[in-house]
This record gives sequence, structure tokens and C-alpha cells, in this order.
Amino acid sequence: MIYFDALSPIPALEEYLLSEKWLRADERISKISTAGEGNMNVVLRIVTNLRSFILKQSRPFVQKYQQIAAPLERIAVEKRFYEAVQGADAKSRLPKILGYDAENYTLLLEDLGNCEDLSSIYASRNISEKLVEKLSTILMAIHKSTPRKSFPDNMEMRKLNHQHIFVLPFLVDNGFSLDDVQEGLQALSLPYKKDTALKKIISEIGNIYLENGTTLLHGDYYPGSWMTEKDNLYIIDPEFAFVGFPEFDLGVMAGHLIMATDNQNTIGLMLHHYVNAVDESLVAKMAGIEIMRRIIGLAQLPMQRTLEEKENLMKLAYKMIKQ
Repeated sequence: MIYFDALSPIPALEEYLLSEKWLRADERISKISTAGEGNMNVVLRIVTNLRSFILKQSRPFVQKYQQIAAPLERIAVEKRFYEAVQGADAKSRLPKILGYDAENYTLLLEDLGNCEDLSSIYASRNISEKLVEKLSTILMAIHKSTPRKSFPDNMEMRKLNHQHIFVLPFLVDNGFSLDDVQEGLQALSLPYKKDTALKKIISEIGNIYLENGTTLLHGDYYPGSWMTEKDNLYIIDPEFAFVGFPEFDLGVMAGHLIMATDNQNTIGLMLHHYVNAVDESLVAKMAGIEIMRRIIGLAQLPMQRTLEEKENLMKLAYKMIKQ
């Protein structure tokens, strides 16, 4: 397998791209840079004398947390997701596929431009109703899409995600020191980690997550996957995609809207624009789990909150899960 990163020699990358017929005869690379943080994969912006595009490559580990193993095949799932999504409402919100090399786990994508993800909502503590409407209607369009062929079960990625959403955050001793994140957070987490009734509900929903469902899911529908460029909104990074239950995507989205705004009513606003019938109780439970795991789990957010604010969010999440 050929690996590339932002420090790769330009001639070597040019040779590879020419061998894949992804570069034109008169095209030369002028710059290679990292495009975004690339939590799961290596993501490069390639600038040539004619255009720019994105090269995305998976590794046998999580790019941001390289001690965590992850399946290389996730890049193939991402490609299949982009191919599967139908309807103008969602299709126009996804980057176009320019090329794919299965042997080297490499995907070439349209460069969406000078985009920023929506992680800024954690700092602004605000998101407009118009943006919630857009995100909800795009998600509804994704969920209405039917893969042309049987979609990969993506089980290895789901098992990885399952551990970090439904299991590890709720273990008393998981090897992750929460006090290194914020002093007092470990003590705050312990009552929830020791609540067997709470953990039973979380485990039951985790089991549903591992089952095959009927709805095409993005699998990681949160602000890090929502990209804005001026008035444009794009959705990226569907490497956790699978066919499952729609309340998962909705719950994840709702959890982040609540963490950003401290407003539980955003669930109602989201579902008002989503329109499709879903189990609203399950959406709320999934939202509560997402809030908890983001506060006391490994996958921390760029969210500055006092210990008291996090305690209030944990209490709210507890009520949502136990309702």
C-alpha cells in the first residue's frame, strides 16, 4: 500500500495520480496541505496549476488517536454512501467523487472550497432555526435514500463506535483520566458510571445500534461533519454509515444541538422539520447518551464549559435517557 500525507514529495504524488489517470497531461501539483483535522483519515488538499481537489486515505488506525485500530475498508463505505444518496436536496450537499483506488484505500473528492465546520456553535452557544431546518431536511433526504445494491454492514466501524458511545464512557476504570480534561470531571462521572439501571438502558440501545435496520444513516451526524462555505452547507465524513435506525442520527444531532445551546427544545424544532415519523422517546434517549459520552468519554469536543454547566448537562441527559 502506498501512503501519502502533507509531507509527501510532490513528484511521488504526481506519479501516483498520473498512474490513476487523475491528473491531466499538462497538470502539475503546486501545493499539498492538510484539509481540516482529519479525525479518522488522512485528508489532503491538492492544489495544481489548473484546480484543487481532496485526497482522502484511510489508515489501519484512527488518524487522531493512532493507538486505536480502525478498519481500512471505511473509505469504501464512504464512497458507497456518496453513491447511494439520492435526491437533489441531499446530493447537492455532498462532495462529488472524482476517483477511487480500492487497492490503496484512497478516495478523490471535489474540493468544496474554503469551508469551516460548525464546531463554532459550541462557542457561540447559538444555532439559527434556518440552519436547524436545513440540517434536518438534508438528514431526512439521506434517510429516504435507498442504496442501489446491498449497503456494507460496516460492522467493524460500528463495533468501534459502539465501544466509544455505549461502553467505554460508562466504565469506572476505562484508562481515561477525566481530570486531565477538567479537574473534578472524574468525580462528576462516577454516579453515572455506577448506575446499573442507567447502564442497562444504554446497553439495550447499544444492542439496537449493532442490529441491521432499514434506513441509510450518515453515522456521525454532528457539527464536525457539517461544513459551511458562505451560504452553502455541506455534509462530509460518512465513514460510519450503515443501514440502521433513524433515531440514531437524529439523537446524535439533537445531543449536539442541546450541548451547544443548552436548550432541550431544539429536539422539537429538529423533528418539526424532519417530518418523517420516528420514535421520539428513542431520539431523546440517544441524544442523552451522546451528551454523556461526549462529556465523560474519550471523544471530547471543543466545548468550553464549567464543571457546573457540564453537571447540568449530565443531569438533563440522565432524565432524557431514563424517561
